[in-house]
Amino acid sequence: MKEKFYITTAIAYTSAKPHIGNTYEIVMTDAVARYKRMLGYDVFFLTGTDEHGQKIEEKAKNAGCTPKEYVDKVSGEIREICDLMNTTYDKFIRTTDDYHEKCVQKIFKKLYDQGDIYKSEYEGLYCTPCESFWTQSQLIDGKCPDCGREVKPAKEEAYFLKLSKYQKQLEEYIESQDNFIYPEARKKEMLNNFIKPGLQDLCVSRTSFKWGIPVNFDDKHVIYVWIDALSNYITALGYDPDGSSEQYKKYWPADVHVIGKDIVRFHTIYWPIMLMALGEPLPKQVYGHPWMLFGEDKMSKSRGNVIYADDLVNRFGVDAVRYYLLAEMPHAADGSITYETVIERYNSDLANTIGNLVNRTVAMQNKYFSGVIQSADCREPLDDELVMACENARNDVDKFINEFRMADAVEAVLNLAKRCNKYIDETMPWALAKDENTLPRLGTVLYNLLESIRVVSVLLRPFMPDTSDKIAVQLGNPTCDYESIKQFGGMTIGANVGEATPLFARIDADKLIEQMQAEMEAKKKEAKKAEGIAFLDEIVIDDFAKVDLRVAKVIDCEPVKRAKKLLKLTLDDGSGNDRIVASGIAQYYKPEELKGKSVIVVANLKPVTLCGVESHGMILAADTPDGVKVIFPDGIPAGSKIR
Repeated sequence: MKEKFYITTAIAYTSAKPHIGNTYEIVMTDAVARYKRMLGYDVFFLTGTDEHGQKIEEKAKNAGCTPKEYVDKVSGEIREICDLMNTTYDKFIRTTDDYHEKCVQKIFKKLYDQGDIYKSEYEGLYCTPCESFWTQSQLIDGKCPDCGREVKPAKEEAYFLKLSKYQKQLEEYIESQDNFIYPEARKKEMLNNFIKPGLQDLCVSRTSFKWGIPVNFDDKHVIYVWIDALSNYITALGYDPDGSSEQYKKYWPADVHVIGKDIVRFHTIYWPIMLMALGEPLPKQVYGHPWMLFGEDKMSKSRGNVIYADDLVNRFGVDAVRYYLLAEMPHAADGSITYETVIERYNSDLANTIGNLVNRTVAMQNKYFSGVIQSADCREPLDDELVMACENARNDVDKFINEFRMADAVEAVLNLAKRCNKYIDETMPWALAKDENTLPRLGTVLYNLLESIRVVSVLLRPFMPDTSDKIAVQLGNPTCDYESIKQFGGMTIGANVGEATPLFARIDADKLIEQMQAEMEAKKKEAKKAEGIAFLDEIVIDDFAKVDLRVAKVIDCEPVKRAKKLLKLTLDDGSGNDRIVASGIAQYYKPEELKGKSVIVVANLKPVTLCGVESHGMILAADTPDGVKVIFPDGIPAGSKIR
């Protein structure tokens, strides 16, 4: 009987189409699921969508449709991306599924009947985007500690889950289980920052909106996100407080919940306590992965830096995008994506290293032996190094995947491909082919390369399944199951390889980057035009207060040599010292037009040298249909602060 392995992603919130950073999680989880299947596990892989809440209700209203119509559309987009990325989920749950809603109502009622849920009144600070209540002490700089947005006072009747009742039990469990929260840093964060300071009972119902699962014994209330969304991991398997299915009994507890680092608290505090209250086993592990950033920034529509999976797939193909996501995300730090780095990895890792290795090896086998695989009897010590590299790669991939170090696992396969390329340089098959006496050695060298490529192909399968299949075809479709690579020598002597076909064509980086950046800018402008001010980056008064705006009088003004656009302004800013500012307004103003005028200067801007002029500030001006117009606050004394 196969050993079971139950793995889940967090269910995606249906507020908007997910960007490439969100897509990382489903691809990473799929790679683990595929690997476990290769090892012979009975895998159940769950993903899906979280579809209730106030934010959805508001989004639907703004879109002029019902909440159900809205989530149907977005859930469909999310599932399309899962399918596009060739993920092998066994079930896609939606929290609007009828069976899920009925079971959530039963769970809520069971917890209420046994005294773990009670009715009271909540008064606190509410963050609508996060759908979370906070106390004043939990805020960071007066804002939501999760998303950094404004919170508003809110008061309403609500049901609460007794987290405090289970605090000690949870704390003892987490401290006794080394890998329950993984990696270790997340475990320490949960214990020290949230659990040990004391858990407050959790609000689990709402009355201020209607788009949710009704509390079936109190129709003023809808069941809040925590019980609704988190319980998907058991309702999907057929959990029922009145008697669960055989599937639930087979697969629960989950072997691992794969989630983003921002929702570790919900999965390691709220969810375990719910399960404790229900009398059900806890998941074996919760892995909180880092984020995928655009460069160094979090992806955001307002920044215009959102990249979607389908856009990348259209450019590079599914496997190349899967490879990049897995290779570029560190184990315990945020990953980064830019067009430049995607193209760089595509060209260096896929086209130059893996693709070139397969292409030239198969081509040499066809050229020198008409495609027929020769015996490997003419061995040398160098061959043993290649065999050992194959064994080490297999062991490393196994170790790293089990530790969720996906980038390291991918690199282990890439390093094996690099070692194969080095072996070609060391053995020089083209030289061996020139002498009939060295043809047996050439046959051995090419056999070793073909067999090593077969190992590469098998190890690549969890990460790049289509590429793995294409390599196998070029090798002549040898046996490519995981068991077959535990022993070196799986290629059949006398069999024929296939045709050498390039796996990845090199990309003209400069041309493609220019094209993609132009398209991103166009999308950004289109979004701003469609949404107006909603797409501007909002700031708060504290941000504005950091800018020191002063009135200054222009004492002197002259052109800057070697700079057609710059004027050098000498300003009296009321400090008693002259301030020099270089401003790019030469095409709009002549020096004599500015002398004696008052201007507004950003006084605390970091100095910068422009064409030899050290500029200490920036002059405020406006873009108008007639060009740039400097703002002149004439009549206001120099040194006056603008606020």
